[in-house]
Amino acid sequence: MILDDERTTTVPAILCLSSVGLGDLAIVGGKNSSLGEMLRELTTAGVRVPDGFATSAEAFRRHMSASGLTEWISQRLRDLDVEDTQVLAATGAEIRRRIEETALEPGLEQELRLAFSELHEGTGPGAATGLGGAAEPSFAVRSSATAEDLPDASFAGQQDTFLNVRGIDHVLDAVRKVYASLYTDRAIAYRVHHGFVHDEVAISVGVQRMVRSDLAAAGVMFTLDTESGFDDAVFITSAYGLGEGVVSGEVNPDEFTVYKPALRDGRPAVLRRMVGTKDRRMVFTEDRQVGRTTAFEGTGAQEQRRFSLTEEEVAELARIALTIEEHYGRPMDIEWGKDGVDGRLYVLQARPETVVSRRGPGVVERHRRVGESAVLVEGRAIGQRIGKGAVRRMDSIDEMHDFRPGDVLVASMTDPDWEPIMKRAAAIVTDRGGRTCHAAIIARELGIPAVVGTGGATRVLADGDQVTVSCADGDTGLVFEGLLETEVEQIDQGELPPVDVDLMLNIGNPDQAFSFAALPSRGVGLARMEFVVNRQIGIHPLALLRPEEQDVGVRAEIERRTSGYPSPREFFVRRLAEGVATIAAAFHPRPVIVRLSDFKSNEYAGLVGGRAYEPLEENPMIGFRGASRYLSETFAEPFALECEALRYVREDMGLTNVRLMIPFVRTAAEAKGVVAALAGHGLERGVNGLQIVMMCEVPSNALDADAFLDHVDGFSIGSNDLTQLTLGIDRDSELVAGAFDERDPAVIRLIDMAIDACRARGKYVGICGQGPSDHPKLAEHLRAKGISSISLNPDTIVDTWKRLATV
Repeated sequence: MILDDERTTTVPAILCLSSVGLGDLAIVGGKNSSLGEMLRELTTAGVRVPDGFATSAEAFRRHMSASGLTEWISQRLRDLDVEDTQVLAATGAEIRRRIEETALEPGLEQELRLAFSELHEGTGPGAATGLGGAAEPSFAVRSSATAEDLPDASFAGQQDTFLNVRGIDHVLDAVRKVYASLYTDRAIAYRVHHGFVHDEVAISVGVQRMVRSDLAAAGVMFTLDTESGFDDAVFITSAYGLGEGVVSGEVNPDEFTVYKPALRDGRPAVLRRMVGTKDRRMVFTEDRQVGRTTAFEGTGAQEQRRFSLTEEEVAELARIALTIEEHYGRPMDIEWGKDGVDGRLYVLQARPETVVSRRGPGVVERHRRVGESAVLVEGRAIGQRIGKGAVRRMDSIDEMHDFRPGDVLVASMTDPDWEPIMKRAAAIVTDRGGRTCHAAIIARELGIPAVVGTGGATRVLADGDQVTVSCADGDTGLVFEGLLETEVEQIDQGELPPVDVDLMLNIGNPDQAFSFAALPSRGVGLARMEFVVNRQIGIHPLALLRPEEQDVGVRAEIERRTSGYPSPREFFVRRLAEGVATIAAAFHPRPVIVRLSDFKSNEYAGLVGGRAYEPLEENPMIGFRGASRYLSETFAEPFALECEALRYVREDMGLTNVRLMIPFVRTAAEAKGVVAALAGHGLERGVNGLQIVMMCEVPSNALDADAFLDHVDGFSIGSNDLTQLTLGIDRDSELVAGAFDERDPAVIRLIDMAIDACRARGKYVGICGQGPSDHPKLAEHLRAKGISSISLNPDTIVDTWKRLATV
């Protein structure tokens, strides 16, 4: 067994992992060369990797040649049609059986026994404690193919890994099984589809002491956002037990998104977190007679509602991911585990990310639905595309032969074994799995939309149902009834001409911020805080502050949603801060104008627990909303929570590109009062670059603009409410909706007055209402008047940009 970096003319059968590196991919495969690279180069930087040894690819070749397997397999695969799934399955099974039943070449077996003896007697994570306190340590036996983990091809899950293997005889058996897994149906088909020659792909086997994540947690992390490609984020998944539960898709994990610049600055950096169901975990079993002993067991209700990682552990994992990415110089896909004995975090695998990083620069593809229908199921969105077709529900891979191209594959769980049919599917829907499971990775690589972790798609969707599967609505994937019309737009940002007005975006959903940030824009002209409250929180702030006052049902719902946080109050502040921070981080350093919550009383009443705290108003549209709410004693506590969240985003996370906007200000006294109230909560205008603007949406704002501008840094014109209040039209009333028009001369006159007043004072003036998105001529008029910015819906910004650039 080689213990240092020396190489002989004949490649040895066994090498220490710590003696190999990235230059040894042809010798020990992608996985083992990467593990060795981290052991050699990153240990001092805080990246822990369990030590072990690897068999060489040359040892595999010698074994296969000496046993006659090489020539026999070559003949079996020479004319194989991988599109014939029945023949593929039969051929693959025959090859694997032959390999598993063939004894290892004697020299290789002898060296394996010696290497295992040395590792068995050494130390490492969990060395002092075996299963249930037993002295016998357990080991992981992992595959590492020489064509695996290449920068331009992902072989995720193509070969097998065996966990909790004990004793040399079981290790030898696992080595033969790993060799055989080079010829799984999915691996054979994958090599054909990607142009790899079967005889030129060899396999190495890594043997490492097990990290006891069965007693703690494990998962996967990427050094970019897996859906949008936003590269200033680390995306982490985590669940209790062995990481194979997350990778296989058996477990719906917790999710965390961490902002790299804040992490580098030593600031709080978690942008988003989501509690997964985690209703099961993979653990070691008690059967000591067999080498591979793992099984799934259920988790308790309290465990399911809690996060499986602390905030400190999330930050440590993200720092490890950054270290690895910086060393490799490219986005990475990393598997990790927490050892339940020593409490430390270990890296189990690191390979190049191969899907998002291959996208062409400057080109954005946007998929849109035309029309709506009933939502049948929802889950986690994979792929940002839309697919549609007839449901084909499958319970087993044995049914794949009946799958028709263009069907929507619906299954409890898909894994890479299904790859031969996944590429035929219009879309994929599963009951289980998260955004980093093998099925999600393969669906992403194939460019197929997938909705995973629905919890019950196989119960709700029946064979033959016509459905539309949309992953174009942010993190939530939706399955709609029927075949909806869809549109696809290719946007080449390099082709957009310059335009002499700042075009910005209106955004309400933080889930879509990373995707929208790739669109051409100068920032966000309107981030709607009430949308964040509705989507991320869903509970009235006063109900959260006073849970003891609520009835049994509301109290139970509050407990369910907030159990992963220190308190209901902290839940509100952190969730709101994370929603705002996600938008701000996506567009940083471009400005993001965040409007304070502009719920009407009927909308606040619709939140959990809200009816007890909201008045019954005949016309909420012109009632208790905006500035008057912030200055009211009855809303003082919720307003303080909003300010705390915004202060956390700006001061603690360092996202000072956030500007604040006050909605529905009726009088100059209200403007002055809210600005003072914000300052009282640590958000003082002008301090640390804070700009405070106000919505110009009440006619008094334009008619007496100077009085308002004395207290704020500018206006953002809300054409919706300004039109409503100028023309006396309740825009919630269908009876008079036909008369609603932002282009009415009276409305245009007020808009022009607001623009002129701001320009005369040298202050910001933008528009964030619906008008410019719906009416291109209005956008042209605003530009001609010298408005600072026009904030548009994401689906209209490119067309508006092109139109204004040519006028």
